[in-house]
Amino acid sequence: MRLVIQRVKSARLCVDNKLISEIGTGLMVFLGVVKTDTEEQVKRAINKISTIRIFEENDKMNKSVTDVNGEILLISNFTLCTVNTSGARPDFGLSMEKEKAKQYYELVANGLNELNIPTKMGVFGADMQISQHNDGPVTILLEA
Repeated sequence: MRLVIQRVKSARLCVDNKLISEIGTGLMVFLGVVKTDTEEQVKRAINKISTIRIFEENDKMNKSVTDVNGEILLISNFTLCTVNTSGARPDFGLSMEKEKAKQYYELVANGLNELNIPTKMGVFGADMQISQHNDGPVTILLEA
């Protein structure tokens, strides 16, 4: 799994001009599911998202999303699963097939919610419009 985690003051997600999800202080997480991922990567992703310490305390990043009572907006993003190519067009050959990727995306969201982290979702496979108020900015790239 490929993760882009951004610290935000707020974020909104719309589909067809309709508000779907909205959070205040927390994390915007873009999740790409790679075709070789397993449920072990799902567990690692949940752990990494829930424990990453990127919120400030005494001028250091010492707090996690749970420590600040933050929320998560979890967005499926197959474009994170590109293969390095020499051409100009991205190759999404690493992306997992749609139904399995959706299942893993939902497992990550459910796992975060089970940890009592309010987690809102996008619409899997939809053309989403996202606006966010980045904090920092702080952007972390991870693989689970």
